[in-house]
Parts: sequence; structure tokens; C-alpha cells
Amino acid sequence: MTTQRRHKTNPGRFFEDYRVGQTIEHAVPRTVSGGERALYHALYPARHALYSSDTFAGACGLPASPLDDLAAFHVVFGKTVPDVSLNAVANLGYAEGRWLKPVWPGDTLRSVSEVIGLKPNSNGKTGVVWVRTTGLNQNDEAVLEYVRWVMVRKADPGAQVPEPVVPDLAKAVPADRLVIPDGLDFSTYDFTLAGEPHRWGDYEIGETIDHVDGVTVEEAEHMLATRLWQNTAKVHFDLTFRPEGRLIYGGHVISMARALSFNGLANAQMIVGLNGGAHANPCFAGDTIKAWSEVLDKAETPAPGVGAIRLRLVATKGGDPFRLKNDEGRYLPEVLLDLDYWALMPL
Repeated sequence: MTTQRRHKTNPGRFFEDYRVGQTIEHAVPRTVSGGERALYHALYPARHALYSSDTFAGACGLPASPLDDLAAFHVVFGKTVPDVSLNAVANLGYAEGRWLKPVWPGDTLRSVSEVIGLKPNSNGKTGVVWVRTTGLNQNDEAVLEYVRWVMVRKADPGAQVPEPVVPDLAKAVPADRLVIPDGLDFSTYDFTLAGEPHRWGDYEIGETIDHVDGVTVEEAEHMLATRLWQNTAKVHFDLTFRPEGRLIYGGHVISMARALSFNGLANAQMIVGLNGGAHANPCFAGDTIKAWSEVLDKAETPAPGVGAIRLRLVATKGGDPFRLKNDEGRYLPEVLLDLDYWALMPL
């Protein structure tokens, strides 16, 4: 008698497996705790006071210090990887991101994605997939939403694929659509404890800030971070997929650059909007990440003492600060990240 072999493992989705309108419920909800915060602050030089101190957060009208906004993003993002980007060549960009509710220790997060766009590449081997992902807590309340697009391999280069659908995405989240956490109040904000005296009114549109410091990325810390967020993308672990080196998770670069931005933007406390982003060039272990920011816009909010500031955060691995693209409009080879986000800052 011949025993039939049954394959129970999941090879991940390939480009031809997606359809516009498809909804994907991602597996393995994650209950977060103070442990995530401690590990996040160990991996990155994160020092923003609102995410470091229950007392400081309480003085700003919150019941306690929430989980770091990017830590929540990484958890929600990590849930999607086995279904969206397990067979990715590269994560290409972000848009229309909003943080909708704080994430507290004890919350359980899960993720749901909708496929909103597909475009095969001319090489016949890959295509671009756009998904809108929502992170939900244990009460089915949305805590985070964003769009990302990723280049995914085809399993069969000859497979038929649907007609291209490229979504029309907003260039920026309008300031009046930013969600301010309930109770947030910066009217008695303690600038001494926060670490810098600079408030919303001290920043001018067009101003650039060199964050000065740098951090050399180590292989071990990247592997730990990527596993912490349960990100299973093969390019981050398996050298047979990237013989030139394991690709550093783009979120690791985002968090490192955001943490470095404390020097000059210590009072840009909460990220509430993600307007756009590009991982301009790959990052590998041994690269030294530095960062600079540009003020793109400012807006008042209805919350007492709270202003919104739109920032471009650029991570580099060398070169002169404030240089982004060449004369042809291409990112310079030393640029790793170009991120456009909204943050909340005391007036």
C-alpha cells in the first residue's frame, strides 16, 4: 500500500494568489505587555517621555503610558507577513496610516488586510501587491490602519494574473483626520522632564534638523527585533534568498531613526499619521544609521495644548545630511529611509 504524502506546511502566497477585494484574516493574535516596551527600549535608544513614564503620561491626561506607537505598528505588521510578504522581494512603501487608539499593556492585537491593488512587473517574475491593513484589539476596536505595497515573487512565471489595478492613494493624511487620544492634554506639559524646551511654535515649515548621533546595526539585534515582532519574511533570515546579506527589516530602520530623532525632536511625542514612506536602499548589518528631519507642515488640534507637526524623517548610512536625491530624482545610494509622518507636540 502506498502512503500518500500530504503537505501541511505553508509556503506563503505568491503574486498570482492575490485578487483585488480579497480579505485576509491574519493568524496568531498577540497579547502585549510591559515586556514588549522593555525590549523595544533595549533595541532602540527610545526616550520619548510619554512612552517611558506612567507618571509623565498621567500628567498629560492619559491613564498610563501606552505601548510605543511604532511597537504597536510592528506587532500589527508582523501578523501580516506570512500572508502578504513571506515571498516578498522588497517592501516598497506606505500611505494613509493612522493610529486610532492607544495600545495598552494587556491588549491583544490581531490584523486584517484587504487587497486593494495588483500590478505585474514587466519581468514576468514578480508583481506589486497593495494591501490595507487594520490592527484590532480584543474589543474589535481598530487601533491602527495603513496601506503598504510590496513586491512579491510569482511561483509560476507563466501564471495568468488579473488586469492591473493601482489604487489612488492620498499624498498625506489631512490634519483634521488625525485621531487625538481621549484625554490628551499638553497644557501643563513638563519640558524639563521631556528633555528639550522646543515646542510646536519653535519649529518652522522648511526647517531641517540634523539628529547628529548614529547607531551601527548589529546582526544579533536585528534578528532579535524581527523575531520579537514575529516577522517571518525569508529575506530577513535565510541567506539563500539574499546571498549578499540578510536584509535588515525596514521597521528596524524606522524605529532606529525615530529614536535618534529624539535629539532635536524630543517633544514630538506621539506618531498619529503615516503619510508615506519608502525604503530607498537596503540596510545590512554593519551599516551605521544616522538621521535628519525636515518640517513639512504644522496644524493645530482641538486637544488642549496639543499641536500636530508633519515631519520627513530620513535615515542614511553616511553622506552629507539633508541630501536625499540626485539630479535625476533618484534616491542617493546612502539613503535608507524616507518617511513622512504626523506627530503630536505641545503648543
